[in-house]
Amino acid sequence: MKSLRPLARSPRPLRQPKIDWEGKEQAALFAILAVKHPEVARLAFHVPNGGHRHIKVAAEMKRQGVKAGVSDIILPMARGGWFGLFIEFKAAPPNDSRVSPEQNAFLLRMEQQGYYATVCRGIDEALRVIEQYLALPRTEAVKC
Repeated sequence: MKSLRPLARSPRPLRQPKIDWEGKEQAALFAILAVKHPEVARLAFHVPNGGHRHIKVAAEMKRQGVKAGVSDIILPMARGGWFGLFIEFKAAPPNDSRVSPEQNAFLLRMEQQGYYATVCRGIDEALRVIEQYLALPRTEAVKC
């Protein structure tokens, strides 16, 4: 009978699969909007800028106009003198992540162009911001 040789080192512990808290919370937010604010749900959309991609796919997307820092959620409804709403969505603490310098710069550029642009951490904060934004009077466009 052969004897077992000891391993040179202990095997690595299995890595827990990474949970996409931000993605799960954002999906839940859109499900809530579909029920509470169907018009918002029809107009609001997510910009799928993040995630890990093969380098060739990432390069092609960059050539097609994908830009670092673009906000996650865009609501093209004009309210309160603003032309629309941009939300950089982060998961609620403790699963939140930092806002990158590119994301901060993008939010500032959008605000300079007349959009309400902000960071929301979690479903509750995002829903509160959206509902406060909707409560503002409609921004009327004057056609010449």
